[in-house]
Amino acid sequence: MTEKKVSLLEGFKAFLTRGNVIDLAVAVVIGAAFTNIVNAFVKGIINPLVGAFGTQDLDSYSSCLRGPCTTDPATGEMDGIEILWGSVLSAALSFLITAAVVYFLLVLPMAKYLARRAAMQAAKEGVQETLEVSELEVLKEIRDALVAQRGGGAAGTGGFGAGGPGEGGGTLPGRDGER
Repeated sequence: MTEKKVSLLEGFKAFLTRGNVIDLAVAVVIGAAFTNIVNAFVKGIINPLVGAFGTQDLDSYSSCLRGPCTTDPATGEMDGIEILWGSVLSAALSFLITAAVVYFLLVLPMAKYLARRAAMQAAKEGVQETLEVSELEVLKEIRDALVAQRGGGAAGTGGFGAGGPGEGGGTLPGRDGER
């Protein structure tokens, strides 16, 4: 039991230190601040547009499931079962507007930025690989030219003839024929 408890705590600690929690906290704070903007947009623009076809307040839309849906003025109790689908519709519109704004203003630009960055990184790595291959090719050509210049000695002898350096194995490059 204690091992499982310890592993749960370690897992939770790993979750907290991964950085995703910080991203989530930032998102919650921004979302909470953004809620006021979305609510003002829904109440100031969407509700009046809906009001052109009916009532301006979406929260007042409801249906009576059973019995007459009347409120007793003396007790304030509702007779019947009322479904308040207008408030659900208002919340759904707020959610869709919030999701669209977050997607188009945050997620989509960030995805495009990350894609461009990945493409630039891939291009940079491709150039680096090409340079490395080019260097290797040039070095192989230099080695082959030196071997051919020395009279066709074996490439695996370290660049010197059969006797090694100083034993009749050819000339060293850049020494003007000296041994």
